[in-house]
Amino acid sequence: MTNFIHIQRACASQESPSEASIQRWVMAALRTTNTSEVSIRIVDEQESAQLNHQYREKAGPTNVLSFPFDAVTPEPIPILGDLVVCAPVVVREAIEQHKSIDAHWAHMIIHGVLHLLGYDHSDEEGAEIMENLETEILLGLDFPAPYLESVSNNQPSGNH
Repeated sequence: MTNFIHIQRACASQESPSEASIQRWVMAALRTTNTSEVSIRIVDEQESAQLNHQYREKAGPTNVLSFPFDAVTPEPIPILGDLVVCAPVVVREAIEQHKSIDAHWAHMIIHGVLHLLGYDHSDEEGAEIMENLETEILLGLDFPAPYLESVSNNQPSGNH
């Protein structure tokens, strides 16, 4: 299995995880995917808000945006896509939800990668499948189940 994980740090954040941690979380989410290329860009709130508005027509920054690679090519290309993670939002959510910052970062990276793999939570059945998979992967990494913890606004943490 060959996976290429590119990490861009477009904003300075002391709470941003190490490249080794990010790679570990991506690999855990990719589990059975043979060859994939993923780019992860860590951004500030301004860039996240601009992308969220441009691609989702939603105001304000969000924790993670997933951009699956879907170009038509003569031969298959092992590019999964890109993730854009807003460091200040992830840290703020972790604090508000009384979660460790690392656990929330891991959850957001895994959540985004699962979207790149085609998982979706737009309906109840898809949400249950995706949440169960996220929980299984996070427990395997020795993090707590992400959806069992209560949050201040009674919403699940991934709001991308």
